[in-house]
Amino acid sequence: MLRLLRLLVVFITRLFRSRRDLLLENLALRQQLGVLKQKHPPPRFATTDKLFWVMLSRLWAGWRRALILIEPETVVRWHRTGFRLYWTWLSRHRARAGRKCVRRELRELIFRMVADNRTWGAPRIHGELKMLGFDLSERTVLRWMRKAPRSPEQGKRWAAFLSNHREAIAAMDFFTVPMLNFGLLYCFFVIAHDHRRILHFNVTKHPTSAWVVQQLREAFPYDSAPGYLILDRGANFNQEVIDIVKSFGIEPKRTSFRSPWQNGVAERWVGNCRRDLLDHVIVLNERHMRRLMKGYIRYYHDDRTHLSLAEGTPNSREAVSRSDAGSKIIAMPRLGGLHHRYDLAA
Repeated sequence: MLRLLRLLVVFITRLFRSRRDLLLENLALRQQLGVLKQKHPPPRFATTDKLFWVMLSRLWAGWRRALILIEPETVVRWHRTGFRLYWTWLSRHRARAGRKCVRRELRELIFRMVADNRTWGAPRIHGELKMLGFDLSERTVLRWMRKAPRSPEQGKRWAAFLSNHREAIAAMDFFTVPMLNFGLLYCFFVIAHDHRRILHFNVTKHPTSAWVVQQLREAFPYDSAPGYLILDRGANFNQEVIDIVKSFGIEPKRTSFRSPWQNGVAERWVGNCRRDLLDHVIVLNERHMRRLMKGYIRYYHDDRTHLSLAEGTPNSREAVSRSDAGSKIIAMPRLGGLHHRYDLAA
């Protein structure tokens, strides 16, 4: 009786369904019946059967109701597998789009023009190439100009200058440190080239040029100014800063655009400071930053050895002579235990 009532309900509901839904449902049931008629004991869906259900799921919204042998999640998995296979095939057989690659001879010609004409920009070089019959855009010329190898002569001249005037050179720069509240602190420092000593250090949230001028007055009191001061092209080092540097009798030396290697001593100190201290702490505020940096500068001057100083320290730490081979070696913590200094026990 219950089976008869169920068949009656199904018959009544199908009377109100469209002819298209009935045809698709009939097709789905016949396909599953064909799978059941296979000779293998468990019903197996071939690749064509999987493709049929993937296509049917895209064309008919009620495809889930007609499933008997498999779960709807299985059809979804088949669809995703087909999606990956399709795009894998497409990526292997894609056609090349865009402009043709710039030939090696043309790239070398661009590099040659850059080396021979230091004042030429991309429009001048692009116009010269156009006159020679080359068809490429100005944007392409600019991209390859940026990849042009640098002339080694300029680096040699800069290295010779640093070597000959090391005792009279100082450098200044800024670096940023994030705080606990996601704000930024700007750290200003001046470092001497000869013994790598930090001549001045301070922290601020607003690095204006007037603030930099005041820091320079504190860094070079009386007649302690060096002969040369290396600085970059940051907005903080404007003409006002240049004028005050010259008033001290110092000759400012600006680095080239995007050339941090020309201020390598300052950049190396910033890297050491981050690796030795700042990468291991969370700065709370300006006061906390000043206290941390005072401790680090003291450790940097007195305890930390430097390869550039023949593994010595800026304050000329003396090596002890071990007259007694059995002397006890003690460790003295520095920077809250991040680093240690080792010495012989008294």
